[in-house]
Amino acid sequence: MNYLQYYPIDVVNGEGTRCTLFVSGCEHFCKGCHNSSTWDARMGHPFDQAMEDRIIEDLGDARIKRDGLSLSGGDPLYPGNLTGILKLVKRVKETYPEKNVWLWTGYTIEELSTAQKEVIQYVDVMIDGRFELDKRDLSLPWRGSSNQRIIKLTNG
Repeated sequence: MNYLQYYPIDVVNGEGTRCTLFVSGCEHFCKGCHNSSTWDARMGHPFDQAMEDRIIEDLGDARIKRDGLSLSGGDPLYPGNLTGILKLVKRVKETYPEKNVWLWTGYTIEELSTAQKEVIQYVDVMIDGRFELDKRDLSLPWRGSSNQRIIKLTNG
């Protein structure tokens, strides 16, 4: 798995103050996507143990409080990302059970494979659905088009 960008402190991608990781790799190719540079899974930097350790350390920052980690891209549920994302979200929940994980994906919850469903067991909020240019609405919080849903998966 590769990633293009990491923000140790972010107040835009999800509720509260968060750490945000933008992974590479997406197979949806949505017309009008504002992150089309993340589609190619080979782009960016390898997501290695040092990067995972950094995220875990950064989540301990007092500014993150009870907030947490946001995963975007590309698509964290892109098949080539599943092993790395699963390992990361499991570790986040083991280390910081009080923190929440938000995940953006172009898949709808109904389309998820068994492996993708395994990942979202560790996700608190999932924004699902492909970006649709004809449904673009910049007034919507945390999503770009009206077909996309904010799905609360846990009480966290």
